[in-house]
Amino acid sequence: MQRTRLYETHVAMGGRMVDFAGWELPVQYPTGPSVEHQAVRTAAGLFDIDHMGQFELTGPDADAYLQHIQVHDVDQMEPWDAHYSLLLYADGTIVDDIFLYRLPDRWFIAVNAGNRAKDFAWMQAHTTGFDVELTDVSEETYMMALQGPKAEMILQRLTDADLDAVATRTALRAEVAGVPALLGRTGYTGEDGFELYLPADDAVEVWKRILDAGKDDGLLPCGLAARDSLRFEACMPLYGHEIDATINPVEARLGWAVGWNTDFIGRDAAFKVKLEKSKRLLIGFEMVDKGVPREHYEIAGDGEIIGYVTTGMKSPTLGKFLGMGYVPRAYIKIGTPIDIMVRGKPRRAKVVKRPFYKPRYK
Repeated sequence: MQRTRLYETHVAMGGRMVDFAGWELPVQYPTGPSVEHQAVRTAAGLFDIDHMGQFELTGPDADAYLQHIQVHDVDQMEPWDAHYSLLLYADGTIVDDIFLYRLPDRWFIAVNAGNRAKDFAWMQAHTTGFDVELTDVSEETYMMALQGPKAEMILQRLTDADLDAVATRTALRAEVAGVPALLGRTGYTGEDGFELYLPADDAVEVWKRILDAGKDDGLLPCGLAARDSLRFEACMPLYGHEIDATINPVEARLGWAVGWNTDFIGRDAAFKVKLEKSKRLLIGFEMVDKGVPREHYEIAGDGEIIGYVTTGMKSPTLGKFLGMGYVPRAYIKIGTPIDIMVRGKPRRAKVVKRPFYKPRYK
């Protein structure tokens, strides 16, 4: 099992370590997931997310290659822009979801931990005919995230850069606690904040300096459990749950991320689903009866099994048992009654609007 540079720090802080995508990471600290979750909603939370992968792309054909390999229209991106995107197979299903950063001299790409090797091999296999160089820089690059309404204020104490001038979904290079870093005003929690990319050797020092800078403002270190509940409330997809190699962007309601007028791999197959309307769609639902909707639980409608739950839990912010899942189009209207099969017994739920929690970006 792999460990990040912060492993010993997490253990010393009382982090409960678990296996996640082959990495030993903290699922929670002694404060507990609910407290960590609320810290991000009301103040700030710091996450070790170095299990994720990072690639760099250079070369004269870099723009043309990216336009071919992923779904976002990169011609619409200016230097320092950042954007969510997807890699698709030829049949329109999802290889992975990624984040693109257009830097002045190169492209920087963040990918999911469990898909790092697969993504790199797939992207490398499609460089034929393009004058580009794709490099996996994950080992020397450390990734952490500072999220929450006080994130900017806390991080500003450690940098001379004017963070107030940095718009959502853009990036900049700056020193943080004297360490050169790429800062992206992006995140996975539904709150304002930054993702930091810095030299791996400096990770422990920067982590400690950020926590110290925010200790009087409610900043807490946060584990995987809080990260999952935060992204769930904002209805952000997680690979292996809401998206995978059997699901296309239209079904997953990610068509907003797609530049349909570009010629990317899988475009025609995905566009066919868009034109002919997918037979199933991702929905959000709220439990009416008592019961906890768990991943893989079956969803029933009119006495028949019609779909499955992708993620479900009690929302720490809203205090309700909520879930997401795939169902036929006939069951997607807000207010439609459905049943969640909890331990084989139907428990009534209803379709509700997504996201459950409206993101509060700058």
